[in-house]
Amino acid sequence: MKRMRSVYFLVACVFVFVNARPETYTDKFDGIDLNEVLSNRRLLVPYVHCALEKGKCSPEAKELKSHIKEALENYCAKCTEKQKQGTRTVIRHLIKNESDFWQELVNKYDPAKKYVSKYENELKTITV
Repeated sequence: MKRMRSVYFLVACVFVFVNARPETYTDKFDGIDLNEVLSNRRLLVPYVHCALEKGKCSPEAKELKSHIKEALENYCAKCTEKQKQGTRTVIRHLIKNESDFWQELVNKYDPAKKYVSKYENELKTITV
């Protein structure tokens, strides 16, 4: 009987642990070389057009687009560390080098600038 209680306790602990872990977005596309995409407009433009619903979406762009609004609103709470770092890299690049695209994305996903201001303020202070 004591052993049975121990097994139930262990199962309950595993259940609590599994359910307590924060859910994250898939890391399936974390291997994409963001610097290559950002430095090549031929690669960058289709991603932006997908996010703006102005063009076809590759599987990775479609995955990205499906989480933009939620990630923006929750400051990337469900992002992996690599995705958080990548998000900052992309936003910083768009703010500094592709301001027209940045404004279009802001107008689509946060027209009241309720969320993007914290990203802009943080990333304008980082020099990279």
